[in-house]
Amino acid sequence: MQFDEVVLGRRSIRGYKSDPVPRALIEEVLALAMRAPSSMNTQPWNFTVVSGEPLDLIRAGNTERNLAGVPHSREFRIGQPFAGQHRDRQVGVAKQLFAAMDIARDDKEKRQDWVLRGFRQFDAPVCVIITYDAVLSDSDDTAFDCGAVTTSLVNAAWSRGLGAVINSQGIMQSPVVREHAKIADDQVIMKAVALGWPDDGFPANAVVSERKSVDEAASFLGFEN
Repeated sequence: MQFDEVVLGRRSIRGYKSDPVPRALIEEVLALAMRAPSSMNTQPWNFTVVSGEPLDLIRAGNTERNLAGVPHSREFRIGQPFAGQHRDRQVGVAKQLFAAMDIARDDKEKRQDWVLRGFRQFDAPVCVIITYDAVLSDSDDTAFDCGAVTTSLVNAAWSRGLGAVINSQGIMQSPVVREHAKIADDQVIMKAVALGWPDDGFPANAVVSERKSVDEAASFLGFEN
């Protein structure tokens, strides 16, 4: 695929086939992703790739704790709830997804099932957990660099026919993730990426989120026109 095809064609995948993903293909995707730039070539990122029984245990633990009302224990800073235009965009894509999945506003059962899908890593056959070296926790560049490598990861996956969605739900119960994914103590859990072969029959997979225009996002100085 050409670069433009990858960037313009990629979308977040929330429904997957159960078919396994070969380890060699995941390694190829990670090798491409790690060509992402990082501050002074620090490369603060690490990946724990989970499938099979360990991933099933994480799904079960996440679901159990969330249904029991256990507060989240996300390790990377979570910030304040979105407001204003950022909240509007968040609500906008949620409306697109709920419409695609035929989830009515007052359908509590379907809405809860949708939320739990996130905690189950969208039932994908693979979860890639992105961590960073704890010794770099005070560096703002670390979060920037991990964002860059994660973007590269989902684009590299798409170029190989794999779907992905970046998410936080799957790592919000960090004790569960640490136990079953065997995350080292010198790592901070930042994000998760659900990964697998897209299920083309899953309605939400057809949703393409809206983007700001270049005119809205960019200012140009020193150009004639």
